[in-house]
Formats: sequence, structure tokens, C-alpha cells
Amino acid sequence: MLLKQFQSFYRHNFPDSMEQLIEYFSIFGAFGYDIDITQPIEKLILNTILDNYGELYNEISSITLGEPAYQHILSAIAVGDRRFHSACKRAHISEAKGAEIVEYFYKINVLKIEHSREAPPKKLHPKQRLKREVARHRISHKLRFISPFLRFWFYFIAPFHKKIETGNFESAIKLFREQHYSFTGFIFEELSMEMLQKQYLDDCLISAGSYWDRQVELDILAKTKSGKIIVGECKWTNTKINKSELTKLLEKCKTAAIKPDIITLFAKRGFSNELLRMKSDRLQLYSAEDFSDLLH
Repeated sequence: MLLKQFQSFYRHNFPDSMEQLIEYFSIFGAFGYDIDITQPIEKLILNTILDNYGELYNEISSITLGEPAYQHILSAIAVGDRRFHSACKRAHISEAKGAEIVEYFYKINVLKIEHSREAPPKKLHPKQRLKREVARHRISHKLRFISPFLRFWFYFIAPFHKKIETGNFESAIKLFREQHYSFTGFIFEELSMEMLQKQYLDDCLISAGSYWDRQVELDILAKTKSGKIIVGECKWTNTKINKSELTKLLEKCKTAAIKPDIITLFAKRGFSNELLRMKSDRLQLYSAEDFSDLLH
């Protein structure tokens, strides 16, 4: 679904670079209206979203059935860690009600569920008492928006409904300026997974996604048909990735007891010379411009 949205967005807008494509897609992907991609991104947000707030609000309210709880949980998913129980807590609703809402959004293709691959803690013997932090830890699935635009809406727009209704856009724009890079970074992570799928057509991925447990989070953890384990890190920053990011990723793998056969790094602006010299079949490096492979 995301790949088709990405390709469609490209065909309709023809951006100047892959960086621009990814950045604008993270906001206007599956928007449903024509945009002028030659305009600065903040101007587009003002002209196409905030100035048309009433019309868009009514459209999106039809998806949320006009129910505050439905809107609140989508905002909680957009701005939080995407774990189901965390979203319910942030939205101040019970997990029973949250499960009902998530099932509804799943059925109408607003959300998809990313299942946890964390193994429950093992006791060495039946009477062993687990440490308090281990015993209290909850394994939880995560939730993802299918539409990039809806994620943008519930991240930056919906929380400021009352202000925007009166024509006060300052809070929404201020938050966007502060969180823009991290927000786009998540879409970059999703597209990186699409890139990985495309690179392994001969030895296809039989499982792929992010990984999280009580101690670490990995942007990408995948397994190929032949049994190779792939881990990956994605960075949407204006600086090149250096060897320290590789070291951090390997430390995470050690903590999670994961032994990767292949390491993949995805970076907006590329890599340091030191990392480029280390590039091999085991260490694979992709910059934003390499994502043009997704367009074919």
C-alpha cells in the first residue's frame, strides 16, 4: 500500500529530488487533492490544509464518526510510541474501548497492526521470581497509519482544533517546525523497509519490520528465505552518518541477543568516507537518492 502511494505521488508531482519527494510525501501522501510541489512546504500546509480546515475537518470527522475518543486515540498513536496500551493511556480510554476503536480503524483501512516479535521472559525454574521491571513489562503490538496525510493531520493539526477553528495557526506551525525531521524520519523508515524488500527479490524476506523489546528498538529486523538475519538503522538528518551509528546498532543487537548476517544503513544525506570504505555485502549503505529504485 505505501509503495503504491509513493509511486502515485511521484507520478502526480515529479519532484526535483528524492529528498523532496520523501519530505512532501510524508505530509501529503494519500491526501487526495492536487498540490503545487514547487511551493515551500509550510506555505503548502497553510494554503492547502489550514486555510481549508473546515472542509477537511468534516471529511475526517466522517472517518472518526465524530467521536472524540476515536480522534483522541488516532492523535495518541500519531504522537506517541505507537504501542497499543500507551495509546489508550495517552487518550484516557480503557483498553477494552481502545481495542474496539482500533478494530474499527483496521477494518476501514486507516490503521494496520505491527505485531510484536518480543519473546516473553523465561524462568530458569518454576519458582524463580523475575525482577520487578521485567515482571511489570508489557509486550504490546504497535499501530501504523496507512495514510501519511492522516498521520500528519492527527500529529500536527487535530491537537490544535480549537485554535485552528478561530484562525490561529501558530501552535500547529510551531510544532511542525520543531518536529518536522523526526516526523519525516518515520516515513523514511517505512520506505527503507520497502527498499529492503526490493533488494531481496531473489532471496525474499519472510519476515520484516521494526523490532522492540523492554531494552532496545531496531528500525529494521528482517529474515530472508535462506535464513539470513538483516538489521537496519534509518536516519533522516542533514548530516552524513558516521561509524558511531554502526557501533550503536551493533550494541543494540548485542543487547537483544541478535546476531545479524547483514547490516543495512539508510541515510538522507549519505555516509562518512570511513563508512563508505567499509561498504560490503555485509554492510549495505543506501542514501535518499537510492530510493529512486522504488519508482520502477
